[in-house]
Amino acid sequence: MQSVVITGVSTGIGFAAAKLLLARGFRVFGSVRKQADADRLKSEFGANFTPLAFDVTDEAAVFAAAREVRAALNGETLAGLVNNAGIAVAGPLLEISADQFRKQMEVNVIGPVIATQVFGPLLGSDPSLKGPKGRIVMISSVAGKSGNPLTSPYSASKHAIEGLSESLRRELMLFGIDVIMVAPGAVKTPIWGKADEFSGNSNSPYAPALQKIRAFTQHLSEIGLPAEKIAEVIFTALTSPNPKVRYQITPDPMRHLILGLLPKRTVDKIIAKRLDLLPPA
Repeated sequence: MQSVVITGVSTGIGFAAAKLLLARGFRVFGSVRKQADADRLKSEFGANFTPLAFDVTDEAAVFAAAREVRAALNGETLAGLVNNAGIAVAGPLLEISADQFRKQMEVNVIGPVIATQVFGPLLGSDPSLKGPKGRIVMISSVAGKSGNPLTSPYSASKHAIEGLSESLRRELMLFGIDVIMVAPGAVKTPIWGKADEFSGNSNSPYAPALQKIRAFTQHLSEIGLPAEKIAEVIFTALTSPNPKVRYQITPDPMRHLILGLLPKRTVDKIIAKRLDLLPPA
């Protein structure tokens, strides 16, 4: 039985990926931060699911989880690591704190770095393990290729994941470990509804734009792809004999194609007009 580690499985893409992979015969080790989530998922998913209790930024806790996974593998390699856990910090860059920005990067960038360093040997860089080499799936975003206003911390973190994945894919060729990016557009997940959403105050010159982008993200959550669609792409990335290096999946691919073809200054003006970010006449 092939085994995978997925970070951040309590909700959203991580939950959907764990559910799908279990249904298709994988053993899944999934990270959660709360014991209540561990108990809930263990009850729901059954014997082939093992909850791992760690925050991706807690290196000692991730190491402890890796020791647990290594023991369970009993000398075999890990088939996959899905670096999925993430948060979204948003707001005008001039008004958010450095600590808020730092938290975004700690979770979305340093977290995958820690997980990759800790679980990498189990994927096959440790020559004492037997079995096929594993793969790393990095959950990026369309924001990894473009930067929307008022979400610069999130966009910066996903741009970092894109560059990290590109370099890492080439580094890990030495061990036969592949690195594949999955870059969703709008997805029906709770990420934008959590506590770090849209820092700003009512007296800010950005207040009208913040109101509009809140409404826009609510719209995206309504039209977004179900997390199960992203889970299918993760399954493909883990199992295809010839996977792409990057899979982009969005509910509106034509819009992304058109915006990608337009000059950047034109796109700037379109977005600024839509969000009330143009200077007063």
